[in-house]
Amino acid sequence: MNISLAPSDGQQAELAALLSRVALGDRAAFAALYRASSARLFGVVLRIQPDRGQAEDVLQEVYVSVWRAASGFNAGLAQPMTWLASIARNRAIDSLRRMQAQPRTVSTSLGGEDQDEHDMLDHVNTDDPGPLELLEQAAQARAVQHCMEGLSREQRQSLALSFYQGLSHSEVAEQLVQPLGTVKSWVRRGLQALKSCLERASAVEA
Repeated sequence: MNISLAPSDGQQAELAALLSRVALGDRAAFAALYRASSARLFGVVLRIQPDRGQAEDVLQEVYVSVWRAASGFNAGLAQPMTWLASIARNRAIDSLRRMQAQPRTVSTSLGGEDQDEHDMLDHVNTDDPGPLELLEQAAQARAVQHCMEGLSREQRQSLALSFYQGLSHSEVAEQLVQPLGTVKSWVRRGLQALKSCLERASAVEA
């Protein structure tokens, strides 16, 4: 299904139907929604965030937000493409605020010259992870965070310094002012507990 830059009533209805299925956790509908709307939403993002690399990242953030917020879509209050474009604008503006570069003019208008849908699709980096992959990554990250919370404070600190900051065991020991053997024990036991927790989480999801 192709959605033009000015969706017809029939296309809007199909988008609304896809959103209702996405709200129920239907991943096939989510993939179809991405194919149907990503070209237009990428154009919306580019009008606000002119950095193409940043815009591609924002587009992925948009669809993660759509997955999480689909249950909040109300067809009686807004057309589906209008609702999607609003999320895209907000994520693009958030991206600008995060950037450390020189201030740029932000335009939230959907106006301007229309660009062919296929040209828009050509600008999307197909090597980047798709929305379904991002959802999997987000789920894994949440699982790791949940399991990390079950570790002792010492284990969390040791693992964070070792794996998130890339410190050696000796550097971790120096940072925490603890014997090297103690730090190695915290890391080893923390990894064992983390592995067991993640395996249990995977078994529950399966």
